[in-house]
Amino acid sequence: MHKVAGSLFKAHTFKNTLVIHEQQFRISRASSQLSSEKANSYNYIIVGAGSAGCVLANRLTEDPQSTVLLLEAGPRDTLLGSKRLMWKIHMPAALTYNLCDEKYNWYYHTTAQRHMDSRVMYWPRGRVWGGSSSLNAMVYIRGHAEDYNRWGRHGALGWDYEHCLPYFKKAQTHELGPDQYRGGNGPLHVSRGKTNHPLHRAFLEAAQQAGYPFTDDMNGYQQEGFGWMDMTIHRGQRWSTASAYLRPAISRPNFSVAEKTLVTKILFQGTKCIGVEYVKNGQRKKVFANKEVILSGGAINSPQLLMLSGIGNADDLKKLGIPVVCHLPGVGQNLQDHLEVYVQQKCTKPITLYSAQKPLNMVRIGLEWLWKFTGEGATAHLESGGFIRSEPGVIDHGRVASTMEAYQVHVGPMRSTSVGWLKLKSSDPNDQPIIEPNYLSTERDIWEFRQCVKLTREIFAQKAFEKFRGPEIQPGNHVQSDKEIDAFIRQKADSAYHPSCTCKMGQPSDSTAVVDPQTKVIGVENLRVVDASIMPSIITGNLNAPTIMIAEKAADIIKGLPSLQEKNVPFNFSCLEDTELLKSLNSFPEYYINGYDRSSGTDCSYDITLVKIKDFRYKKEEFLFVSPGSVMDGEREDEVLSYDYDMQLSWTPDPGKKGPSDTASYTILHILVYPARALVTIKTNMHREQHMAELIRLTASRRHNLVNFTNLITRKRRKKANTSWL
Repeated sequence: MHKVAGSLFKAHTFKNTLVIHEQQFRISRASSQLSSEKANSYNYIIVGAGSAGCVLANRLTEDPQSTVLLLEAGPRDTLLGSKRLMWKIHMPAALTYNLCDEKYNWYYHTTAQRHMDSRVMYWPRGRVWGGSSSLNAMVYIRGHAEDYNRWGRHGALGWDYEHCLPYFKKAQTHELGPDQYRGGNGPLHVSRGKTNHPLHRAFLEAAQQAGYPFTDDMNGYQQEGFGWMDMTIHRGQRWSTASAYLRPAISRPNFSVAEKTLVTKILFQGTKCIGVEYVKNGQRKKVFANKEVILSGGAINSPQLLMLSGIGNADDLKKLGIPVVCHLPGVGQNLQDHLEVYVQQKCTKPITLYSAQKPLNMVRIGLEWLWKFTGEGATAHLESGGFIRSEPGVIDHGRVASTMEAYQVHVGPMRSTSVGWLKLKSSDPNDQPIIEPNYLSTERDIWEFRQCVKLTREIFAQKAFEKFRGPEIQPGNHVQSDKEIDAFIRQKADSAYHPSCTCKMGQPSDSTAVVDPQTKVIGVENLRVVDASIMPSIITGNLNAPTIMIAEKAADIIKGLPSLQEKNVPFNFSCLEDTELLKSLNSFPEYYINGYDRSSGTDCSYDITLVKIKDFRYKKEEFLFVSPGSVMDGEREDEVLSYDYDMQLSWTPDPGKKGPSDTASYTILHILVYPARALVTIKTNMHREQHMAELIRLTASRRHNLVNFTNLITRKRRKKANTSWL
């Protein structure tokens, strides 16, 4: 018994010893793992060293207590520390070389576009230090002030113009010096063109001859008009965010940066973000963030990574076998881009860049730039442009070399109503997502593009171009009718490479929003998105400057600093099409105009806003009528309707208000209705004043029964629908 008992005791003791050793091993292993994770942990992990990521890395490491890891899928933008050895990136005139180089470029393509003759569009995006700021055309355009006010009204609280302007200025050092709109002490150097080329001068002169104003700063008080463009070029070199923000911070002891590192997944504990998984040199690794992970991969990569990590539309993720962390259906939706077309004219004088393509001249230009960063290689030659509800600029994307002396204008709508989406093709991070921009899917976009071609032809027909003007190359003199112009646009329009809005900023109550106004991803913890994807809507211009501004502002939010603000900075309101802004204006004359509410069958009183656009090109004026509830009842909000009329409209000013004393009479020719507004083409008997536009506030009245808009719409509509619109 005792022996047996002793044996049992020994066995029991041995078993307990094994359990204790196993527990100690587990504790030791867990402790070792925790130590390893702590050693492999940072306060902030930033995914993407592009236009936003470089800004964030610089600003967050200004605090020596904050440790930051920046992960970039592409290589450095220098070779052996030299910009000269990477001249394809840093020489401004060499910008086209990397547009088709997969070494520095994600090389995306869209789906076949059904409204553009089933063409597949090419979308280059930067995959290198500096991101697309290392590949772009270096145009510095902020957009219109009202773009940001619209953001604020649509849920991005704190992102209106008075809260964004200070961050544009904080980022910038403009060579012309600081003023109410320009910055003078920021890391991003901005300059004006130095060539003073005769074709640029002719372009600006011709625009004024066509009746458009000259603006001395399209990033200042008045965007509308034509003028000299700002560029992110400094001392003859491309001034990307890698040059402006990344290199000055690279030596900080609290900053680490990894290149050629593809982030494949965001790591979560429940809904709390704890780090990322990445692949480098074929090895899969993890790194942890004890504060936040910030996605700055851009409008394609950021939503792609969110979806790969389980954040997106739950139904779509389940189909691909991706575990759902958070159902957020707005991820990848709301995709917006600028589309543009080139109108080309043969030049009768040998003054274009055609001769620069000859081998000996290319060598000469290259050697001068390599020696002292000057000459024709020191500019992108995109030095003049304008905004008149379009965006001209004299240069090409350059993927096809020119074959003759010629000049051209890029032109396209800045506020397109066509909206697309992107989705995962598979759960493999190496598979490019499905990109569907849905170009030219609305009647309004087609109409505006048609007008773009016509206005460009009108500018080229001015006296200023007489000594340079040869035959039209594109679209060609054989393209004249609206139908022919539309066909040309479908065949030749191309992306301006401005994808945005796929992780829309808004209120958590907005089912389409992905991040809140603090840039935090809705529904999870410790995860932000900071790049062009969070724009609620695309801005009126190029995206690099606004993306840098977004990152500057987000950096202050992340650091817990109060937002900068500049109140009451004036800007020009001409030709605005924003309903809510116009309704808030009280400084313009008020008029009485009749209304008839079909839903109630009675005369009514509504506030109606009218934008009167003096259009000297086509000897007509365009009016924008807006009223509360002006979207057609029963219609989709993105639907565009069109009507043709030959009816008279007139109104009489209120005797108690200041304004013209004559009754104005107009003939309505065409009404184009789109969400919450209607564009009306009319003829007028009034004398045309010599300015581009004026705003008039109208107030509907029961006093007169001059025109019954509802009856017009009912009689001329292409399809039935009830309406309460005036």
